[in-house]
Amino acid sequence: MDTPLNMRMPAQKKDNSWPAHFRATLSLGIPLIGAQLAQLGIGTTDVMIVGRLGAEHLAAMVLSAQFIFTILVFGSGFSIAVIPMVAQAFGRDDVVSVRRSIRMGLWVVIAYWVIMQPAFFNSEAILLWAGQEPEVARLAHSYIMIGQFGVLPGLLYNVLRALVSAIGRAGVILYVTLAMLVLNAALAYPIVLGHFGLPVMGLPGAAAVSVAVQIAGLAFLVAYMQSRADTRRFEIFVRFWRPDWHAFGEVVRLGLPISVTILAEVSLFTVATLMMGRIGTIELAAHGIALQWASIAFMIPLGLSQAATVRVGLAQGQGDRAGLVRASVAAVIIATLAAAIGSLVFATIPEFLGSWFLDVSSSDAPQVLAYAGPLIVVAGLFQLVDGLQVIANGLLRGIKDTRVPMILALIAYWPIGFFLAWALAFPLGFGGIGIWYGFLLGLLAAAVMLCGRFYMLVRRNGEMAGA
Repeated sequence: MDTPLNMRMPAQKKDNSWPAHFRATLSLGIPLIGAQLAQLGIGTTDVMIVGRLGAEHLAAMVLSAQFIFTILVFGSGFSIAVIPMVAQAFGRDDVVSVRRSIRMGLWVVIAYWVIMQPAFFNSEAILLWAGQEPEVARLAHSYIMIGQFGVLPGLLYNVLRALVSAIGRAGVILYVTLAMLVLNAALAYPIVLGHFGLPVMGLPGAAAVSVAVQIAGLAFLVAYMQSRADTRRFEIFVRFWRPDWHAFGEVVRLGLPISVTILAEVSLFTVATLMMGRIGTIELAAHGIALQWASIAFMIPLGLSQAATVRVGLAQGQGDRAGLVRASVAAVIIATLAAAIGSLVFATIPEFLGSWFLDVSSSDAPQVLAYAGPLIVVAGLFQLVDGLQVIANGLLRGIKDTRVPMILALIAYWPIGFFLAWALAFPLGFGGIGIWYGFLLGLLAAAVMLCGRFYMLVRRNGEMAGA
């Protein structure tokens, strides 16, 4: 059905020059990269503060954070699915479809959070089944039962991000996330550790702060959207109870493969840590250092991938094939250049980077650093292939292609990546670095297949348009 003229947005001026595409990708990508790094900083701050309570509390914090993160990251697939829906609707000037996509995205994540309640309530039993220490599992459960109330506002926040990203207001996402980082540190330090006359509240206090920060982030974003005419005019919360089952189904159809893909990659690195632990304590510590740097570097292509989804979605909605091609090429070039610079840094000063996460005065520091150095160099190579595959995934999401990319990613991550990691590490005797080489080859396979998939679809659509 055509959108009534009075429900259409003003026509958006197109500029398909290469400088325009690079500027647009950077202006959207840089705030999203900053927001990803700030979000990572929130988790790092929590670990640093809770770690002062002792090893048992730190272990419980890590367990509970991983438990909640797994549920959150799976649900994030549905919020990511909203991005191309909104971008394409915005690209074709369709206010109604923008509103319905956001509204049904909010419905889906609310339903998902409700469905996940049995997992939250039975978290202690699940952790005990997974072989965790009873006291650690009990402490983790005490965190999860409070922290679960931060999952819903976090998911809602991610859905609303789709709108401000699509209309070119991604800067507010960075500002809100930075505010959340500062607020989290300011509250967690006195509440968790009991400073400034407050009682020591420990893990329950950390969980309560996390919930408060997530609610505050959502409130900040909603207040911003309601205060500006260019976002308020979409009337996201007007008649919020009115369903649109077609849009609801599309969020689920696009989002479920994205969720599975994200979970498959996250679980792959969890398995890598378990395999490294079988090799030895020194190797596991070195692996943790390299993985931390790889995670930090990954925030750059991840933010650019989200920008690529928006840019390609806008071009797709406008029926602008030339703009779609140039937007995708610009994203790939920027991500490749950033990865190349990062790889050079990792290869040049690996021992120095490794010392950031280690007490260099400890007796085993030289061994850990010696083992971590080569892993950090491989982590630099990781940036090239992992960045390329996540960018390709973002481009495919921009044209609403998620099911086949899920299948390709699963093949690359597990039958290729996991098998090669295991084979190189154990039967072939390469040890820990073999695990990294195996995953490197798996991610390379993902990058090749996903980029090939995007090229094939764009070329096919171009041939159909020219027929």
